[in-house]
Amino acid sequence: MNKWLCCPWAIAVGTFFLILLDQVTKELAVRFLKGQDPVIIWNGVFELRYLENRGAAFGMLQGQRIFFLVIGLLVFGAALYFFRYVSEDRYFWPLRMIAIFILAGAWGNMIDRLRLSYVVDFFYFRLIDFPIFNVADIYVSVGTAVLAVLILFYYKDEDLNRLMEKRKKEKS
Repeated sequence: MNKWLCCPWAIAVGTFFLILLDQVTKELAVRFLKGQDPVIIWNGVFELRYLENRGAAFGMLQGQRIFFLVIGLLVFGAALYFFRYVSEDRYFWPLRMIAIFILAGAWGNMIDRLRLSYVVDFFYFRLIDFPIFNVADIYVSVGTAVLAVLILFYYKDEDLNRLMEKRKKEKS
């Protein structure tokens, strides 16, 4: 059970399906929200509102397409390195799951930038005037937050030292 987190093809398939979910939701946003009034889900709290974001998270770094492509490639390279060398110990599977979500989020938005020159965003929390975001942003933000919690409160220093034990064994 859950051994799939160590299998390269399964990691690729999982990442693909997360990216597919992101892309389908963005296509639905284009089809049903673009050029339309926002869809109110909870009045004054949450709505679906179409936005073409040419920047990073929360609209920062507008128009820096090449920069985002380079970042996407670096995330991909880091993920490949991580999956190649991280311990396959079940204890580290949460980190593998987080890596899959962060990779899928980065690539979901990179696909938009390559295809459209902008990222489709559509979730809006009006109550707190939170910037409009999408499913890929959720993958990256929640994955990063869970990673921080795990590193701060779950994994100990000695655990993190064991994390790359496959790499250490190959060097010896």
